Amino acid sequence: MTFVLTAGLEVLAGISSLVLIALGLAIVFGMMRVINLAHGEFLMLGAYTAITAVNSGVNFYIAILFIAPLTVGLIGLIVERLVIRHLYGRIVDTMLATWGLSLLFVGLTTTVFGNTTTGISSPIGAVTIGNANVSGYKFFIIGVAVVTIVLVILLLRKTEFGLIARATMQNPTMAAAVGVDPKRTYAVTFALGAALAGLAGGVMAPITGIVPGIGTTFVAKAFITVIGGGASVMVGTLTASTIFGTVNQVASFLTTPVLGEVAMLLTAVLLVRLMPQGITGRFFRGSI
Repeated sequence: MTFVLTAGLEVLAGISSLVLIALGLAIVFGMMRVINLAHGEFLMLGAYTAITAVNSGVNFYIAILFIAPLTVGLIGLIVERLVIRHLYGRIVDTMLATWGLSLLFVGLTTTVFGNTTTGISSPIGAVTIGNANVSGYKFFIIGVAVVTIVLVILLLRKTEFGLIARATMQNPTMAAAVGVDPKRTYAVTFALGAALAGLAGGVMAPITGIVPGIGTTFVAKAFITVIGGGASVMVGTLTASTIFGTVNQVASFLTTPVLGEVAMLLTAVLLVRLMPQGITGRFFRGSI
C-alpha cells in the first residue's frame, strides 16, 4: 500500500510539473500561433527571480507565487511590444527572433549570476506515508498546478478578457470591427504566457539546480507536451501532460531518470506519428 501511495504521488507530481512547465507555451502557441523558443528562458528567469527574492529576505511563497510570475510577465510584455508585435504571421522570423532572445537572456543571466548551479531550499519538510518519507514539496507542486489550471480555465471561460482573447485569436479583423484592440489583446495574452512560465520557474527552483542554460531542458519538455496535446490549450496540455508525465515517472521509478526522459520522448514521437494534429486534433475538438 505504501508503495502504491508513494508511486502515485511521484506520478501526480510529475504530471503537475509538466503542466506548469507547458501551460504558458500552450497559451502563446495555441492562442497566438507564436512559436516562442525563449519560453525556457522565461522559466529560467522566473527561477532566478525567486532565488534572488528569497535570498534578499522575501517570504518564500510570495517570491515564487507572486514576484516571479509578475516579473517575468512584465518582461514578456516588453518583449511582445518591442519584438513579437512586428512578427505576427511570420513563423520563421518569430522563431529566429525568440531564439536570439533566448541567447540574450542566457548571456545576461550568466553575466549577472555566473555559470554555477544555484537554488533555494523548500520550507516544507518530509511527510511520512506508511514507512516511507516523501518530500512534502511535491504536495505543494500538485496544489499549485491544480489552482493554476482552475484559475486559467475560469479566466478563459468566465471573464470578459477570456471572451475577447478567444474571439481575437479566431478572427482579429472582426474583433477590431466591434471595437476590440487586437494589439492590446495580443500583448496581454503573451504576458500571461510569460507570467505562467515565470510561475513554473519559481516553483521548480527548489527541486532543480538552476543554471543559465537550463531553459533548454524546460523548453524541450514544454514543446513535446504542447505538440502532443494539439490545438486545445487546456485540454491538450492536461491530457498530454498526464500521458507523458506518467510514462516519465513510471519509467524513472523502474529504471533511472535518464531512461525516464528517453521513454517520454519515444512516447511523444509515437503519439505525434499516430496523431499528427495532437490528441485534441483527433479527440475533444472544440474544447478550450
